[in-house]
Amino acid sequence: MIIATAYENGNIAQHFGHTDAFKFYNVEDHKIVSSEVKQPIGYAHGTLPTFLKENGATTLICGGLGDAARVYIAENGIDLYPGAVGDSDKAVESFLADNLDYNPDFHCSGHEHDEDECTNK
Repeated sequence: MIIATAYENGNIAQHFGHTDAFKFYNVEDHKIVSSEVKQPIGYAHGTLPTFLKENGATTLICGGLGDAARVYIAENGIDLYPGAVGDSDKAVESFLADNLDYNPDFHCSGHEHDEDECTNK
């Protein structure tokens, strides 16, 4: 299993569409065996979910995202856990322990909003 997080300075990035990097965690037997940060090329609609799928991600943990991103993620067969905050490594460890604090209903309101509106605090 490969879990991806929207990644910014060690933490869960709070705006999926503006994410500069993703951290991919290779998981076996509910344990992280390796991880790697990768940067996508391009940000057109649908490219980030495709990037995740091409890198083997089956699960995404992120902050806020809009409705279109949700659709593209689902179309790529990736399980979504939005509304997460804090340290990326700890979020994945919490996910593996079945106690990730996330908000399945958390949304960004669109491309033209203030970055603070993407913070699920």
